Order: sequence, then C-alpha cells, then structure tokens
Amino acid sequence: MTTQPDNNGIGQNVSPRSERTTGGSSVIRILIAEDMNMVRGALVALLNLQDDLEVVCEVERGDEIVDMALKHRPEVAIIDIDLPGVDGLSAATQLRERLPECGALILTSLGRPGTLRRALEARVSGYLLKDAPSAELATAVRRVAAGHRAFDPELALAAWGEFENPLTDREAQVLRLTAEGAEAREIASVLRLSAGTVRNYLTTIVTKLNARNRVDAIRIARDADWLP
Repeated sequence: MTTQPDNNGIGQNVSPRSERTTGGSSVIRILIAEDMNMVRGALVALLNLQDDLEVVCEVERGDEIVDMALKHRPEVAIIDIDLPGVDGLSAATQLRERLPECGALILTSLGRPGTLRRALEARVSGYLLKDAPSAELATAVRRVAAGHRAFDPELALAAWGEFENPLTDREAQVLRLTAEGAEAREIASVLRLSAGTVRNYLTTIVTKLNARNRVDAIRIARDADWLP
C-alpha cells in the first residue's frame, strides 16, 4: 500500500498501480513535496492522469522528504523550494546523497535566475516554474526519470546572463565549428585534437549550459553571444 497525506498531512492508504506497465515500461514513481494542500492535490490529480506516471507519496515538509523517499523509492521527487523544516534545495542535496537514483525536479514560483543558480549548485535534475503548462511538467518528469535534465530554457539563459561566459576558449571554438556543421573528425583536424577529445568537449559544453543536446547548446550560446 502507498501512503499519501490527507488534508491534515496525516497519512492514508491508497491502492498502488506501479505494478502496471505501459508499452513494456514501468510506471514512473513520483514523490511530491509541497506545503500547500490545494497545489499538492492538484499536482497529484494532474500527474495521475498520465498512464505512465504515479504519485506514490506526498509530503508537506522538507525534513520528511528523505525518509519518505527511502521508504517508497520514487524515481523522481518534485520539490518546492519554500518548505517548512528544511528548504527544498537542502532537501534535494540530502536526497541525492541518500538516494542518488531519485532525480530531484524543483517546481517553484521563484523565477529569479539567482535561485536557479542555487539549484544548479545543488545538482538538481530539473527546474520548472509552477505556471508552466501541465504537459511540460509531465515531460520533465519523464526526462528526469530517464536520467536527463529538464530546465526552463528562458530562465536558464537568464541565469547564465548574470555571469561571464562559462565556456573556455577551446570549448567555444568547438561549439562554433559544430554550429557551422563540422563533424567531430573535421573539428579535430582543424584544432589538432583527437575526435574523442572533441566529443568530450561537446559533452562538457552540453552539461555546462544545461542544454538538452548539441543543437540546444548552440542556441543557448548564440543567444548569449558566447560564440566567437
């Protein structure tokens, strides 16, 4: 049986459906940490409408997240930042240490770039605003469960805009040549590197920019005027 809090935060039992599979894939198990009952209830109802998603536990305090996650073993934890007990980012850091296979997806009304920067420092897997479309939230959950990142692209760009170009000169050169259509072997020849080194640079660039892929990394860098 799965534990979910009632309107007073006291647990109640519900029937699990995680044993189901959809298209040969297991249902993604989700923890929700949100202190506002109405918001939490809406999120549960919204996510449970998806055949491949299931909310297996809910908490309203940050200091409850790790214990409940260890008990219910979710693949994704959707966490608000402003929680009583322990703030969401601190809880996400603790969760990564205790249950690294569970990705933390921050869902918040705080759209300040500095807050996103703190989330990146906490190494969360995703960051979305509460006014994002419902389909975007479901997609983000699936991305995080698959081991990818899911960040609001405009907010991520604004966060990087507060700082200097995060790319080294060589990384910027590699990305510029990639943007021009050059393949790894061609870039390696121009920069006198091995093709493997070029691919490593591209992986690092995508990670640094919190991009979905190389094309997204090129877009982010161009928008920020970081390509030479």
